[in-house]
Amino acid sequence: MPNRLAASTSPYLRQHANNPVDWWPWGLEAFAEARERDIPVLLSVGYSACHWCHVMAHECFEDLEVAAEMNRRFVNIKVDREERPEVDAVYMDAVQALTGRGGWPMTVFMDADGRPFFAGTYYPRPTFLELMAAITDAWDHRRGELEENATALVAAVSASAQILATEAIPPLELVNTTLESLGRAFDPEWGGFGTAPKFPQTMHIELVLWAHTRTHSAETAEVVITTLDAMVSGGVYDHLGGGFARYSTDRKWLVPHFEKMLYDQALLTRMYLHAWMVFGKEQWRQVVTETIEFALRDLRHERGGFFCATDADSPTDRSANAITAEGAYLTWTPEEVSAVLGDRAASVIDWWGITPEGNFEGRSIPHRSRQRGLLARSPEQEQARAELLTARTQRPQPGIDDKVLTEWNALMLSTLAEAAAISGRADWRGAAIACGEFLWEELRDDSGRWFRSWQADAKPQARHMATAADHAALIDAFIRLGEACGEARWIARAREVADTLLDHFFDPVNGGLFTIADDAEYLVARQKDLYDTSTPSANSSAALALMRLAALTGETRYAEHSDRILQLIGTVATQMPTAISHGLLALGLRHQGITELVITGHRPDLVEVAHSVWRPDLVLAWGEAYDSPLWTRRQPDLAYLCTGYTCAAPETAPAALRSLLLVPAERSTDAEHRSHQRPW
Repeated sequence: MPNRLAASTSPYLRQHANNPVDWWPWGLEAFAEARERDIPVLLSVGYSACHWCHVMAHECFEDLEVAAEMNRRFVNIKVDREERPEVDAVYMDAVQALTGRGGWPMTVFMDADGRPFFAGTYYPRPTFLELMAAITDAWDHRRGELEENATALVAAVSASAQILATEAIPPLELVNTTLESLGRAFDPEWGGFGTAPKFPQTMHIELVLWAHTRTHSAETAEVVITTLDAMVSGGVYDHLGGGFARYSTDRKWLVPHFEKMLYDQALLTRMYLHAWMVFGKEQWRQVVTETIEFALRDLRHERGGFFCATDADSPTDRSANAITAEGAYLTWTPEEVSAVLGDRAASVIDWWGITPEGNFEGRSIPHRSRQRGLLARSPEQEQARAELLTARTQRPQPGIDDKVLTEWNALMLSTLAEAAAISGRADWRGAAIACGEFLWEELRDDSGRWFRSWQADAKPQARHMATAADHAALIDAFIRLGEACGEARWIARAREVADTLLDHFFDPVNGGLFTIADDAEYLVARQKDLYDTSTPSANSSAALALMRLAALTGETRYAEHSDRILQLIGTVATQMPTAISHGLLALGLRHQGITELVITGHRPDLVEVAHSVWRPDLVLAWGEAYDSPLWTRRQPDLAYLCTGYTCAAPETAPAALRSLLLVPAERSTDAEHRSHQRPW
């Protein structure tokens, strides 16, 4: 009989609905049960696309003996980290404080007040059984020691709320110091930073790319070009279907963990889009197109929202007793390629490095590592790719985590809006608008407050109060959509979200944003999301989004709060500078100053020019006018380039406007192919 997880919005939780474990969802009822029975709480946190989460579930949570011990000794709570990032963050800090590292599945033991006293990650069955017995023994006979542990851990997980801001905006030198640190960590042979495992680190690359537009140095160019070409040539990129796996297990970007996360598609596509606009490398435009096509084809709900992820694991065949294996859906043997392509297979096998011995557990991940950056396919190769992709769809499909998360959808919406504006593709613009409308209609309640998660089959479909990261990403997304389509409603919606964020999340004492709202449910700590992880931190995203919204609207409240966030980020950046790159990008733009561009009347030629240049310091107002100093006393059909609402003489010629917008590095030969035509 299904347990309490059967009605969850999270597919990950519903995967555990038939476990023999008496799971509870996160909530006061579970803690009341623990208090009534005077036993600890066992919290297990994971997510649908997590390979080791599935391993521990099979070894432990599906096992009758283990489940019986769990049910006897603990009140057991299961949490989807993607759906409840605020819960995950609190207890992941506890794991890291105890072990020096983190990861999922996360396993935490706590008291009925939610105070953790022991924590770890994955445990195999024998170790887990021994650990549970030891926890019960300590609870029964040495509870005072556990109380001491809990007190220390609560102090540790509460530390982010106690950080004091600097007295002024941090100096630009802080950005320069971080760039130097990234330069030392850069892998000049294979790109990226550090050694295996390698994560994309999009926030680092975006910071370096912005620095390149300022310095035009060979060093910054090397970091961007080497990393982007090496990454997309390896197996971390899906050469048949587009899109990126979460990270590479090796230094060469060859062998990934095969899950594909929506946030990676959003952030990596944006990174390649921006880099293409700066360097003009055609293979990066190809990556942008193929990754967006993957997201629209495989991750999109019919009404416009985007699903979270595709799993790493899938059945090896369609038989009833088929085993499930990581990468089964995405890897090939030469015989499988030949079965699809016949006598045309040899060149394709060589093109993507598919060998009899394979490069992953006897099978081959298609890659172009030996021909780095050479992705352009002949018509014959493109036809072969299409046939292999069709054949691949006949395999057992990896699972899809079909919940819709506000933050991740907002990240994807920002990318779609930018890509649509730059390319002029009406289908991408339509998809961006549909996503924006879906979020507005489905992820808000009647009072205008936002939810974190939505799932079509759940009742209710939307639930869990949105976090600061959700709101910050939404502000940016609605601004980008307004800049892409010239509709004033999106700027109005960005303002509404910003007002909610500042009213309910801002810390008036120490500055910055709390992760949860002032009226959210109780957690043992009210933290601040300060460090970039796989996605930008809430405070970094908000600092940049509020800065841009202030420039578009003239609302000083947004600018003042952006500055106060940057002051808090300044304190954190001196301690861990390479963990806050997105915030340092915001700081760099604060020192550079935001440039405003207003295009009045009906001038699609001028709008096209504005969309053709990557200027992270630029905001664009066009189309429908709205309440802002930018629109005051403007003549029609002109382009006004302004700083602090003080404008240069208006321009009417596209070439003249382009000359004003281009920074020196973009006047190179590589960029000239975009001067007089749409780039797509």
